[in-house]
Amino acid sequence: MRKLFLLLAVLLVAVLGFSEIVTLTILQTSDIHGNVYPINYATNKPADSGLAKIQTLVKQLRSKDPDLILIDNGDLTQGTPFTYYHIRKEPTAPNPMIQVLNLMGYHAGVVGNHEFNYGMGLLSKTAAEANFPILSANIVRRFTKTPYFEPYRVLTVKGVRVGILGLTTKYIPNWEDVRNVLDVDFLDPVETAKVYVPILREKEKVDVVIVSYHGGFERDIVTGLPTEELSGENQGYQLLQEVKGIDLFLTGHQHRTIVGFCQGVPVLQPSNWGQLVGKAEIKLDNSDKRWIIVSKSVELLSVKGVPADEEVLALVRDVEEKTQKWLDTPIGVAKGDFSVVDPLITRMGDNALLEFINKVQMNISGAKISSTALFTNDIKGWGSGPVTLRDVNAVYIYANTLKVIRVTGQDIKGALERCADYFTIVDGKIAVNDTWVYPKPQHYNYDVWEGIDYTLDISKPVGQRVVKLNYEGKPMAMDKEYDVVLNNYRAGGGGNYLMFQGKPVVKDIMMEVAELMSDYILERGEIEATVDGNWKVIH
Repeated sequence: MRKLFLLLAVLLVAVLGFSEIVTLTILQTSDIHGNVYPINYATNKPADSGLAKIQTLVKQLRSKDPDLILIDNGDLTQGTPFTYYHIRKEPTAPNPMIQVLNLMGYHAGVVGNHEFNYGMGLLSKTAAEANFPILSANIVRRFTKTPYFEPYRVLTVKGVRVGILGLTTKYIPNWEDVRNVLDVDFLDPVETAKVYVPILREKEKVDVVIVSYHGGFERDIVTGLPTEELSGENQGYQLLQEVKGIDLFLTGHQHRTIVGFCQGVPVLQPSNWGQLVGKAEIKLDNSDKRWIIVSKSVELLSVKGVPADEEVLALVRDVEEKTQKWLDTPIGVAKGDFSVVDPLITRMGDNALLEFINKVQMNISGAKISSTALFTNDIKGWGSGPVTLRDVNAVYIYANTLKVIRVTGQDIKGALERCADYFTIVDGKIAVNDTWVYPKPQHYNYDVWEGIDYTLDISKPVGQRVVKLNYEGKPMAMDKEYDVVLNNYRAGGGGNYLMFQGKPVVKDIMMEVAELMSDYILERGEIEATVDGNWKVIH
C-alpha cells in the first residue's frame, strides 16, 4: 500500500507539476570599525552600536529563519581603541573581531580598505582565523590576475544555490602606505564583476547572485546624478549600470544609510559602527523546475534600544577590560584649554588642540610646515588637568601615520583653496558647504595648517579665496619647494587633494599619530595650550 501511495504521488507531481516557494533572508553588516561593546570609547558612555547588539537581532531573526545568510562588507578590524589595543599589545593573539564573527556564524566577509592599515602580514593572519571565507575578487597577487583572497562563495540554502561575490574599492593605493600593499594589485571592480558574475551564473549554476562591494555610490541611486567627484573610489552606480545579472547589491565604505532600488536591483548600505543592519528578503518559486525570483525587499534594522548579547560580551571581555584599563592611564598634564566648543568656530580660526597636533607632527618630522584636521564634530578635546590615552585616542581617531612630502608653494595654495571650499555664505553668515556634508560628512577633509600664515576670504569666488599666504614673514613663492608633514591619507591625495599625489617622499614615519601624540606628552609630562593665530577665515 505504501509503495502504491508513493507511486501515485510521483505520478501526480509529474502530471500536475510541483511548486515550492522559499524566502531567503540575507543580513549585512559593514564598517563596524572595531565596535563590539556598545560603548563610546571617548566618553566611556553607552552607545547604540556594536556587534553585541547586532547579535541579539541576529538571534531573533534566526529563531524565525535558521538558514539566514550573514555577510560582513569590510572595515571590520580597525577603528576603536579596542582593536588598536589588540594590534599594538597582543598582535599574536586571535583577532577578537574575527572571534566574534565566528561566534555569530557569518557566511562570508569582504576585505575593506582599513583592513590594510597594519600590513599584509596581520591581514593574512586575520583572514586565516576566520571560519568563513574572506572575499575580494579584484585584489590580486602583484603582477598577476590571481585573486589574493577567495573571489566568491557558493552556498546551497533551502535548495537554492546562492553565489556571494566580494569586491573592494580599487582606490586603496591612493591612501595606504605602499609597504602595506606591496604584495597586491587592485583591479577595477566593475571589470572584475563582468568576469565573475557570468562565472557564477554559467559555471557555478547559481540561482541568486549577491555582490558585496566595499565601496559606495558615486551617483544618486534614483536620478543617476553625480554626488561626488568620479574618481573611482566609489563605483556602485556604474557597476549596476554595466554588469547584468546581480540580484542583490550590498555596499559600504561611505558610512551612508542607503536602502532601496538602483536600476532595478535592491541595494543596502547600513551606516557604520554597527548602528544598523541591512536586511534583504528574496522570494523564489520553482514551479517551472528551476528557481525564479518572484520578489525582493530590503530594509535597515536599528540596534537602538536592543540589549547587547551576553555571549558576545563574555567572549571578548578580557580584551575589553584590558583596553579600558589602558585607556585610563594618565600620561601627562595639560596646562590650559585644549577643548573644542564649536566645531565651525574651530575651523574658522586657530585652536590650541589643532595647533598642538601640528606641533607634534613638526617636532617628530623636522618639517617646518604641517597640516591636520578636526576629523568629526564629536571631538571635544580636553581641558586643564591629567591627560589619558583615552583623551588622545578620542582626538586622533584614525590609524594614520605621517609622511613628509616635497611640494611647491602652488600646491600648498591649491590645498588651501580646496579647504576654503568647505565654507559658504548663508543669510550673510559663514556656514558649511552642503557638498561637504551630503551625501556623506567630510569634515576630516578640511585641514588647518601650521608653519604658514594664511587668510581665507569666503566672500571671494571659490578658487580665489586665499587672500594671504606667507612663509617666514614673506609671501610664499609659488614655484619654490617646501617640505610638508601630513598624514599618509592626505599625502596620497586622499580627500581630492590631487596636488599631493606622486610628490617626492622625504621622510616616512610609520608610527600612528595617536601614539606619537602620547609619546610626546609622556616625554614632557606637561603640555601647554598655545595659539599663535597664524591663520583665520573671514567674510
